[in-house]
Amino acid sequence: MKLLTGWNNIYGSIMHELLTPDDMYEADRQAIQSGVAGVELMENAGQAIADQIIENNDVGKVVVLCGPGNNGGDGFVVARLLEQKGWSVSLSLLGKSSALTGDAATMAQRWGGNVEALLETNVIDADLIVDAIFGAGLARDIDGALAALILKINAQQVPVVAVDVPSGVDGLSGEIRGVAFKAEQTITFCAKKTGHLLLPGRAHCGKITVADIGISDQIIEGLELSQFENTPELWCSHFCSTPEDDHKYKRGATVVVSGPANQTGAARLAARGALRIGSGVVSVASPASAVLVNACHLTAIMVKGFKGSAELNTLLGSDDRTSAVVIGPGAGAGNKTRNNVRAVLDTKIPAVLDADALTSFEHDPETLFEAIAEHPDRSVVMTPHAGEFKRLFADIAALPISKLEQTRRAAQLSGAIIVYKGTDTIIAAPDGTAAINANAPPTLATAGSGDVLAGIIAGLIAQKMSTFYASCAGVWLHGEAATLFGRGLIAEDIPEMLPQVLRQLDGCDE
Repeated sequence: MKLLTGWNNIYGSIMHELLTPDDMYEADRQAIQSGVAGVELMENAGQAIADQIIENNDVGKVVVLCGPGNNGGDGFVVARLLEQKGWSVSLSLLGKSSALTGDAATMAQRWGGNVEALLETNVIDADLIVDAIFGAGLARDIDGALAALILKINAQQVPVVAVDVPSGVDGLSGEIRGVAFKAEQTITFCAKKTGHLLLPGRAHCGKITVADIGISDQIIEGLELSQFENTPELWCSHFCSTPEDDHKYKRGATVVVSGPANQTGAARLAARGALRIGSGVVSVASPASAVLVNACHLTAIMVKGFKGSAELNTLLGSDDRTSAVVIGPGAGAGNKTRNNVRAVLDTKIPAVLDADALTSFEHDPETLFEAIAEHPDRSVVMTPHAGEFKRLFADIAALPISKLEQTRRAAQLSGAIIVYKGTDTIIAAPDGTAAINANAPPTLATAGSGDVLAGIIAGLIAQKMSTFYASCAGVWLHGEAATLFGRGLIAEDIPEMLPQVLRQLDGCDE
């Protein structure tokens, strides 16, 4: 299968698992316990970094900045290996060599060259800087003279290769701890860390390369990770198939609930997304006042009128072939939408709640969560952007925790799959399973793109894809379609790019 957006994984086979810093410590511990020496892991890490530098750069002057821990030990290996390949190497250390311990001390001895004081480093004429100061587990803000040095290097725009994560990026949350290097390339080990994909840290990492340093896939699998990068490898085996005896109702029937006559476009965008992603039948359930407006704009998508929430409930419940419902795009915030949401949820049909369907409950979110809990065997997806998330989950949004953990808590509280939209969209299930998406281009910041996403997710659910994997796939496909289109994107373009994306995924479910 050809993947449009992928990893640069130079040795290993772990493709979509994400580690926290604690996970990485545990993987290191288990690898050493299994018989892989710590110095071997460090030598392998340094070798992988040196290989990448040699492959991507001409021989020149490199300044290696080392910290007092294992990241610094990796830096000593890099310095030694580059010098052996003819590079002019200058190495600086934060602290004293005599204070180094363990494997880092061993690698400092193997280096054997001059060690300068890091805070006195001259980087003016460097062709490349290797940042091996701090790793993913940085637990404090960088300040003072070291912060000033990092800002100076960033301002000089000397290419920086970061070891594990750029120093200053929190490997768990992606937050910037005071200041952080802006790296051209980051080389990490075994698997990506959550902080590589969460903003703002992701913007500091540059090209991310994952290197195998001798920790087995079995160790990673044994960690029973619950967070992943949202790539096709995660959900392809769950993707919608198209058997030879297919017909339109086997491919699922999606209903999108429209708003009033003056704001019907959002529902039509969602309906188009559902149709293009493969839902065999798509209808717009329209308030009576908006039927003619919707009918004038739709062809393959049917229009069904209703008056009030009771009729909406009857309309949805009268056809047992309906397999997914979208409500919220252009619905209007207020009591009418609250009642219509309740009518949708009372049908037990899998539902995608977006936009006004969420904002309508901002003053009483518990009512929505209770309605979801009434039918725990029925799936619900909620797709808030940051403003909607804060309105619906105000207490969680105020917590000083990462976006990943906020999304997980919101999913657990609400009982729904949460798609917390943004450049680093998070998809989380109530059981804590979560995925971080990294392929969304900035061009998606255009009116209506979220409506299309809601329709895509519902269209996949209608085709019997599980709600979590449908949400993950929908988010990735949405981002890939926008990337392929490029600049000038408007929401109407996204569904029309889906066939091109889907063609390149042919066979991924086999």
